[in-house]
Formats: sequence, C-alpha cells, structure tokens
Amino acid sequence: MKKITIGIIVIILGLLICLGPQFLFKVCELSMTADGYLEDCCVEPAEDNCCGLVISSYPICHWTARAEIGIGLLIVALGACMVVFTDPKTHLGLIIGVFMASLIALAIPHFLIGGCSMLTMKCRRVAFPALTAESIVLLIFSAIMLTIIAVQKPPADTSNA
Repeated sequence: MKKITIGIIVIILGLLICLGPQFLFKVCELSMTADGYLEDCCVEPAEDNCCGLVISSYPICHWTARAEIGIGLLIVALGACMVVFTDPKTHLGLIIGVFMASLIALAIPHFLIGGCSMLTMKCRRVAFPALTAESIVLLIFSAIMLTIIAVQKPPADTSNA
C-alpha cells in the first residue's frame, strides 16, 4: 500500500473523529424549545445528575466532544505528515503516533472524560458507539501498518560512498 494512501486513510479517520461528535452524531446539547423549555439533555443537571458531574452549563459529554476535536486534529496532522514525508523511519514514527492517538481517542469517552450517566442519552446511544468504532478501526489499521512497516526490510543502499 502506498504511503500516500495510508496518509489519506488516516486523515479521513481523523476527520471523522474530529467532526463526528459535532456534526454527524452529535452529543447531548442544551437547546430551547418554542415554549422556553430545555430539551435533549438534563433540564436540571444539578438535581437529577443524569449528565454526570456538571462543571458548567454544558453537559459533560460536550467536553468529551471538544477533546475529540483536539485528538482528531492531531490525527489529521499526523496523516498529513505521512503524505508529505517519505522516509521509512519517519513514517514508522508517525504510525506510532497515530496508534497512540487512537488509544487516547478511544479512552476519552470511556475513561478520561466520560459522558452522561443515563444510557438513554444521545451521547451514550449514538456518539460514543460511533467514536468507539472509529477509534478501534484506526487502532487496528495503525497496528497493521505498524507491523508491516516494522518487518519491512529497508531498501539497499546503492550509493558508493
């Protein structure tokens, strides 16, 4: 598989991790209905604790989505570097970076930040399973590429130096 193709696949998966919770499979959000009521998440998060520990007016899954933006952009940047740089050792280091970043992307919704405590909330039903699937796909893809690159013999040096 060409190095450019690997980089483009990493960029696409990084964009899905970055933009998914914001646009494709949104996490819980506070929104007002026409009659002035809050919907989609906890009406009184401090009282019923359905959105986890609330530090601000946003549910905790909002901050998970924000963290995924950062890790997704890191993955996109690593993928762009994979397209630009062609040295095998550099490529190996970038793949290791993608592998570690995919571990963090997987850990953010499950261990590091978390989300709403109620399993019926949108973040638990839609966003977190999608992030988990994307992170696992990227993790497996980077592990396979890491194995292939690590066992590949370096090209023979033909220079007469």
